[in-house]
Amino acid sequence: MKIPSATTAAVITLAAIAVAAVTVSIAGPAGPAGSHAPQDGSISHGRYLVTITGCHDCHTPGHAQNGGHAPPANWLTGSAVGFQGPWGVSYPANLRLTVQSMTEAQWLVYARAERRPPMPWFSLREMSDQDLIDIYRYIRSLGPAGVPAPAPVVPGGKVSTPYIDFVPHN
Repeated sequence: MKIPSATTAAVITLAAIAVAAVTVSIAGPAGPAGSHAPQDGSISHGRYLVTITGCHDCHTPGHAQNGGHAPPANWLTGSAVGFQGPWGVSYPANLRLTVQSMTEAQWLVYARAERRPPMPWFSLREMSDQDLIDIYRYIRSLGPAGVPAPAPVVPGGKVSTPYIDFVPHN
């Protein structure tokens, strides 16, 4: 068997790269609505961040109570179980509905805005733009599901849902 010269091997390699580039440019982006491979990595990273930062603990019904397991259909759909404290009663938002009407830029502002406890908005404020965009892309990839969370209740207001007393006691 004759081994091709370095020049011949280089020409074959460049030709193969050229054919691949033309094929990709003709085929266009893969997936729905112009999704791109880098976004797939972004979505995976967003899922990772949502998982390790505890978003599911409050925003996914039953997640914390079931040792970190909940049906994917329920992921990040919010909860009607509130958290009561001096601020009144707050509820974990249905993030899957929240992000549907937002652009990435709007999400960056929303994610960093001050929220009622126990939402750790101050942690989101410290995240990089790219981390927050990855979280946004992951949540959007799940699609809309569920119903909006109940409206917050002012201190002393009538609470008609279950709630967790989020005040230290002796």
